[in-house]
Amino acid sequence: MTAAVAGVLLSAQVESASTSLPSTNTAHHCVRHTTGVCGWTHHQKPRDKYETAKCQDATLSYSRHSQGTCSHHHGVRYWFK
Repeated sequence: MTAAVAGVLLSAQVESASTSLPSTNTAHHCVRHTTGVCGWTHHQKPRDKYETAKCQDATLSYSRHSQGTCSHHHGVRYWFK
């Protein structure tokens, strides 16, 4: 029974965390970094609320931290967070 209660609590926390950002990503701020520019200022929008950057080779990044983002994809083209 304890495992069932813990599972319910964990799923509720994950659900609330995944719905905390709006679908348009307006709560995100662009990273101040040496590579890449703010996607919003260049009329670029992320494909979903979890995308944090678009790499130079057009791959998407869902990196939690800015350090090393797109390092194997020729750097960051646009930041969304």
